[in-house]
This record gives sequence, C-alpha cells and structure tokens, in this order.
Amino acid sequence: MARPKAKRPLQEFSLIRTLHRRFGRGGPSIVRGIGDDAAIATIPAGRHLVLTTDLLAEGIHFDLRTASFEDVGYKAAMANLSDAAAMGARPEHILVALAVPASTTEANILRLYRGLMAACRPYRVSLIGGDTSASAHGLFISVTVTGTVPAGTALLRSGARVGDAIYVTGTLGDSRAGLALLSRRTRAGASRLAAAARRFLIGRHRRPIAHCRFGQLLSTNRLATAAIDISDGLSGDLRHICEESRTGALLDLRLLPISAACRAYAKAERCDAMQLALAGGEDYELLFTVAPQHQARIERLARNRGSRITRIGTIRPRSEGLRATYPNGSVRPLPVTSYEHFH
Repeated sequence: MARPKAKRPLQEFSLIRTLHRRFGRGGPSIVRGIGDDAAIATIPAGRHLVLTTDLLAEGIHFDLRTASFEDVGYKAAMANLSDAAAMGARPEHILVALAVPASTTEANILRLYRGLMAACRPYRVSLIGGDTSASAHGLFISVTVTGTVPAGTALLRSGARVGDAIYVTGTLGDSRAGLALLSRRTRAGASRLAAAARRFLIGRHRRPIAHCRFGQLLSTNRLATAAIDISDGLSGDLRHICEESRTGALLDLRLLPISAACRAYAKAERCDAMQLALAGGEDYELLFTVAPQHQARIERLARNRGSRITRIGTIRPRSEGLRATYPNGSVRPLPVTSYEHFH
C-alpha cells in the first residue's frame, strides 16, 4: 500500500515565489509588482486614489469548520471590493498580508489565494504584493485594495440631505440566515427548508457579490448623495450615514427587500425575517441616498442594467433621529441591532 503523500510545511520564500508565479500577473497600471520591497503603480490623470483595508481574524470573522480556505479568501477580498464599490471606485490592485499558524500547509494557503483571485478576477484586480508571518493563535488575513475614481466624484457617507430617498440594492438578511444554517444555529424546522433555499442562503454567505459597477454608475453620473456598503447590518450602517450627514431617517420596514429563501427560513425557524434584514451583516449590498430629481433616472438605469434596487425610506431632519414605520403602521424609533466589535 502506498504511503499517503506528506503535507508540505510552509517555507516563507518558497511560498512567495509560488504566489508570484501563480497569481502575480501584471496590468497596464502596474510599473512593478511582487518581487521588491514595495509595488509601483500609476494613477491616471484626473482620477483620485481610493484605498481600503480590512483585517479578518479566525474565530471572529470566519470559522474554518464552516468555511473552506477558498471561502475565506473570497470573502476577504470581497469585503474590500465592496468598500471600493461604496465609494464609487474602480478597484485595481490588491495586497494581502497573512499571519499563519504552523499547522497550515502550503496547499491551504494556495487554496486561500485561489478564493481571493476568484473574487478579484471579474473586476480585473491584480495582486501586487503583501507579507507573510507566523501566528501563534489562529489565521489572520489583512487585505488592502486600491482603486481610482474620477476626481471629485467619490461617494461619501456625509452627503445625504433632508428629502433624499434611501435605496438599497439586492436583498437583505440572506447572509445571516446562511451563516446560521452552516453553524447549525437553527431549530428543527430548518430541516424542512427546501434544498434550493438552503443552497441560495449558504451561497449568499459564502459568495457575496460586490456591486462595483453599480457604484461606479452612481458616482460617475453623480446620482447618489451618500453611500455605504452593508457589512455590519442595515440599521447600523444607516446610522453611519445619518451621523456623518447630520440627518435623521425614516425607514418603511414594509418595503425591505427580503428574498423568498430568507422568508422561508424565517418561517421554518419561527423568527422575524424583518429582523434578519435589519441586523444581518455581510450581505455587501449598497445602501445609498438619492435626491428627488434623480430618483426616476436611477430607477430606470437600474432596470436597464438588470440591477435590483428598492426604495426603503427617506432622509429626515436630524432632530427626528432614526425611526421606522412598522408593519402595523406605527412609527417608532429604530433600534440599532447591527454587529459591532467589542460589544
């Protein structure tokens, strides 16, 4: 009987050479990529540089018992690509720093990078550098994405004005339901959930999509007054816009876009789909505000591009705070139930 092939231990410089060979392809804006102390890239005239970074820690942001290395890499990249989308930027480059436990093999790291590049490939984002280190306590991934936006057109959180409509792309709550299914934090009723619904919700958690092109549409056409991506939950991310814009907001919870799969999950679990939509993070949908004179145009452009957007509320004076119209018609303060570190 043949012996099983031994797992290859990590060797830093060998790993860097392998990553360079497999994933370090150049692009027109790259002067120098992987191989030196720093990368060099050009910035086109008339555009501003946009930079974003996220740190993902094992046990906080992901669990290798419910996610593959490919899944982890994909979501690490997507979290940053979605931040670029919320700024209306065109993402261009990615840098990746890893702190890796001794038990991790080179094959696992290559799987992680395959996931990273699978997320980047549709947007033609190039890997241009990073770093590797040993870790005594779990896997850590720090991803930085650079992008560019036409000068003066970047979407900010601070531009919402009283009277603006509040919109969101896609559907909300799917990722939270998918994570619960993967983590087995469900009641017996979830076992009756149709296989197609389970696949959809788990897919939405493992493989979210960054709305980069739609964000660019909003910025280059100056159609949005403010924007943010929904990574921590609708209620908390809307609060960020209101705080930066010095406004209040009135949501109509009857209008929240919730998928049929998420509604089926909520019914099976005897929980509130509306609360999943409000509190669930990592849907990576765009939450944005639009001045009244641009609402018809943005809805028409979204239809023409096959992008789903839903108007869910209105920006109100700061003195009114964050409120919501509930299904029974009552208007009450909206509690912020989104994820927050250190809470």
